[in-house]
Amino acid sequence: MTEEYVRIYDTTLRDGEQTPGVTLTPQNKVKIAVQLDKLGVDVIEAGFPIVSQGEIDAVKETAKQGLSCEIAGLARAEKRDIDAVMNCDLKYVHTFIATSDIHLQYKLKISREEALRKAIEAVEYSKSHGLFVEFSAEDSTRTDREFLKQVYRAVVDAGADRIDVPDTVGYSNPKYIDSLIRELRSVVNVPISMHCHDDFGLAVANSIAGIEAGASCAHVTINGLGERAGNASLEEFVMALHCLYGKKTHIKTELLYETSRLVSSLTGIIVQPNKAIIGANAFGHESGIHTHGVLSNPLTYEPISPELVGRKRWLEAGKHAGAHGVSAMLEEYGLKPTQEQLREIVDKIKELGDKGKNITDADLLAIASQIMRQEGLEQKVKLTDFVVTTGMSVVPTASVRLVVEGKEFVAADTGLGPVDAALKAIQKITNELASIKLREFRLEAITGGSDALAEVSIKVEDKYGNIASARAAGEDIVIASVQAMINGLNRIMLKKAMDKDRELRKYTV
Repeated sequence: MTEEYVRIYDTTLRDGEQTPGVTLTPQNKVKIAVQLDKLGVDVIEAGFPIVSQGEIDAVKETAKQGLSCEIAGLARAEKRDIDAVMNCDLKYVHTFIATSDIHLQYKLKISREEALRKAIEAVEYSKSHGLFVEFSAEDSTRTDREFLKQVYRAVVDAGADRIDVPDTVGYSNPKYIDSLIRELRSVVNVPISMHCHDDFGLAVANSIAGIEAGASCAHVTINGLGERAGNASLEEFVMALHCLYGKKTHIKTELLYETSRLVSSLTGIIVQPNKAIIGANAFGHESGIHTHGVLSNPLTYEPISPELVGRKRWLEAGKHAGAHGVSAMLEEYGLKPTQEQLREIVDKIKELGDKGKNITDADLLAIASQIMRQEGLEQKVKLTDFVVTTGMSVVPTASVRLVVEGKEFVAADTGLGPVDAALKAIQKITNELASIKLREFRLEAITGGSDALAEVSIKVEDKYGNIASARAAGEDIVIASVQAMINGLNRIMLKKAMDKDRELRKYTV
């Protein structure tokens, strides 16, 4: 590892799993570990083996995968914790003990001298068993500076191969991190890692400050998962290093979005739409000024190409939309209105937007179809029938019958509820034609009462990054949900067909 490269230590499987509400099965931990290795992280912290038998099973199974990255296990500065790591067939231990007075007094109830002794003994014990050791002084940034230096100096003398500096409650700032790392570099001669939490939204900034001051590694998580407000986000940290600081990592950035989606799916934690790099809206544009700019030159309103992180640019119709953006969206579906028709379409979109209506792709196409006096766009997927069985004592099950490009298909599936079961059954049929994931599902009651008219709005995305939105309304929530899904599928498949047609025209003389 040269100085120009920054090491990426991923702790999604350990600190990320400590996100409130997240519990990963051993099987899902292995899935994420395999993806992280494919992504190019340098170290995976596979877990905290002493916690449970399931954790031991997950760490052991991860160690068996033959991954190319290093695999570490977390251990307190206790022999039994370190033994648990070794019993998982790991050769890399990340051991820690708190060093701030507040932790020593109220959590551990031990003196500084006792903490120092335990830290040294943990490192010596680990080294005597042939382990590679990374040592963390928990709550480093709130620890007395002189005592912190004493601890780190002592563990390095005891054989620690790397030290980690945790900003455990995200209480530091880049200026303090800079001075701390520069001072620690003057007293230890081993690589230094950063481990920053995001309680004040500074985790990535603090991690970068540490790297700029001489640290060579950062502990990060996919999607910024972690305790409380989370850890430094891998995707934000890496892209900032690459694009703003001219530094390198081994991360294959085009796999960032794919990895983010996998982790989100398995943890059940939805990524906020406006999150940098991997949020749904990170490369989405509605404003007429913005869409005009990106269509003329993407650099006007995009700092990086979306393809660099495995994304695709997308435009949305709304009251802020302009003619250039709406025209580009319609062109994706093969529609080319005249200037007068385009003006009418934009005016109608703005009128609906002023009334608070969210304009889906299906709405846009319906408006354009009406104004351009075209017949309905081709429906590649048509719903002919479906049946749902649900109740307290049965597993929700759905059977659907679809006509796809003239051929009839039937499939059944189970789900967490009737809507989930029906949508899964649809995806089972259409998976080969348009492998899509439901990115957003929203249900609103249009009228009141138990017989309220419900409106379902969805956003779907295929494996190529094409995004389409659709809606449907009705008294039956399940039927409305299924119809919205069918509408979204048709939008995606129409986009794919137009992309294919445009690609063919490129090579036609």
